[in-house]
Amino acid sequence: MFRRTFWFTAGAAAGVWATTKVNRKLKQLTPESLAAQAADKAVEAGHRLKDFALDVQANMRRREAELGEALGLDAPDGPRDDRELGAPRRRAALGPRTTPDTTTYSLTYNRNEDH
Repeated sequence: MFRRTFWFTAGAAAGVWATTKVNRKLKQLTPESLAAQAADKAVEAGHRLKDFALDVQANMRRREAELGEALGLDAPDGPRDDRELGAPRRRAALGPRTTPDTTTYSLTYNRNEDH
């Protein structure tokens, strides 16, 4: 009698565990959940890419300073802000703009000519 009760309880517990596991997996595979997971991974990848770019920039500046010292070049005075934009470029003035003469044509449509 105890053997049957044990196996019945073990089977019921396994069924509840399996059902819970399947329901959790199904909730993870809904479109909303997949979209949220993709967005989280994209944000994480963006942060890693930004960190990588900052590391490259810092190492590039360090190496440029080393090379400048080795070659005896003067470093620019004060810190540089690479985010600052340069002066805007302007087109060279070639003279006044001339527009070509436009000829207007008068087109008339006669329906009787189609036959």
